Amino acid sequence: MTEQGLDDGSIRRASTTIAAGTIVSRALGFLNVAVLAWVLGQQNPGVNAFALANTLPSNIFALVAGGLTSAVLVPQIVRAASHSDGGQAFVNRLLTLGITLCLGIGVVVTIAAPVIVPFYTSQGNQTALGDDGVALAIAFGYWCLPQVFFYAVYALLGEALNARKVFGPYTWAPVANNVVLISSLLAFAAVFGTDPAHRDPASWTPQMIALLGGGATLGIAMQTAVLMLFWRRTGLTFRPDFHWRGVGLGSAGKSAGWMFGMIVVTQLTIVVQTRVATLAGPLDPSVQVLNTTWLLFMLPHSILALSIATPYFTRMSAHVHAGEIGLLREDLSSSLRVILMLVTGGGAAIAAAAIPFGAFFGGRPEEVVGISSVLIAYLVGLLPFSAMFVLQRGFFALGDTRTPFLIKVLQGVTVTVALLGVALLAPAPLVAVGVALATSIASTVQAIVLAVVLARRLEGIDSRRVVQRTAVFLAAAVVAITAGVGVLALLGGFSGGFAVASTGGAFVSIVVVGGCALAVYGAVLVAVRVPELRAGLAPLRRILRRR
Repeated sequence: MTEQGLDDGSIRRASTTIAAGTIVSRALGFLNVAVLAWVLGQQNPGVNAFALANTLPSNIFALVAGGLTSAVLVPQIVRAASHSDGGQAFVNRLLTLGITLCLGIGVVVTIAAPVIVPFYTSQGNQTALGDDGVALAIAFGYWCLPQVFFYAVYALLGEALNARKVFGPYTWAPVANNVVLISSLLAFAAVFGTDPAHRDPASWTPQMIALLGGGATLGIAMQTAVLMLFWRRTGLTFRPDFHWRGVGLGSAGKSAGWMFGMIVVTQLTIVVQTRVATLAGPLDPSVQVLNTTWLLFMLPHSILALSIATPYFTRMSAHVHAGEIGLLREDLSSSLRVILMLVTGGGAAIAAAAIPFGAFFGGRPEEVVGISSVLIAYLVGLLPFSAMFVLQRGFFALGDTRTPFLIKVLQGVTVTVALLGVALLAPAPLVAVGVALATSIASTVQAIVLAVVLARRLEGIDSRRVVQRTAVFLAAAVVAITAGVGVLALLGGFSGGFAVASTGGAFVSIVVVGGCALAVYGAVLVAVRVPELRAGLAPLRRILRRR
């Protein structure tokens, strides 16, 4: 450790731990989605009802508390560590306040399920859910909405652990959630059967709803319980403390106020997005396909960008606290270049294997087309999305949440206009593709404006070098995707052959096509001697040495 808290070696070790946990969690997440598709299908009112109800808790949590946990806690806890008690009083009171508020909110939103669920849907029997599907989603809501409380406790504990440089548990805990949910799905299949038995929302019984919805909530509860086991590693002892005055929560509240506004904008756009998505026909890509493809889209970001940016954020906050703005600029530049290099490679592999991914998670020809098309539309915005994540944390490290809020408003206006265009112009089978593309366009606008404003604020963030390197990464990605698509053609991906004929063939094709694209991408970077390659591969080398 340096006086700044985390040296380069510590950053790499933390990134390795986070990446390893994320890889295991995401692998189980993919298995979870595959089992869900086997049990309920991908494009029907029944699965869309569950998908809608099971995503509402995370959306509502993000609205009421996500801003505080994602952007404010780490800098505040880093600063509180310099207090005479090591931050004990601040953390105890902050956690007590957060848990108390979110417990009350969890109860209220669960009771309000009949009001909340219809707010996110378009009505009518020819839409993705239909009237019976909306009623089913409300029933699922009673079981799923208590997750709001568990999400809050998980996020509060996780960000506190990160701020105290305990990085692993936050990314490993979701493994427990996935294990519980997969077990619930398998139990559901054993008792009630599999797709296509559950496409009609009217066929669902209270027992079926309880098993699936209750299993989803139990998974989030177990995920939260795992973090509690690691709390002692922070060096703090949690005791509920309801004396919330005089410990510095006011500054956290001011920062969180702008973040709350930013999350409000995000959630309003999600409402518009979900309502537009449900304009699709009953058997067209809609909510569940968007959820599945978003999981795939997030794979390179969560494994690569998140694992690198999380420890960097802790160090950037320490730089600002010490007045070392030059070091903050260096960390922003290096983290951007390394993250964009890695994410571009991951995105190229997924893009090349988009059709086998569709076959793996769908199966029916129309599902293959729907999933792969929506996935490609999301991937258009992958690099801006990851860059946006890093750039926002530059502002958050500075204690500035107002500027990201104003830029988020611009993004919200952009995506809303684009989504309204989709609602008015897109035919029902292409609604989900339009939603994904609108999201990508808005992310690109947001990332560009964030970069320009932050560069002015810091008198530069090494923008020219970042842009030049990104151009190299994109050129390498084009070569890699071309090679991967060529292999896909040989495997029958465009002619109904091996790559799409079965789940097993699709899985093998994902590995072969994606692996080919990654290998070509890496070879191009080695050939042009990209200097970021060594730093970017450090976490992988550490994992391999452990084995």
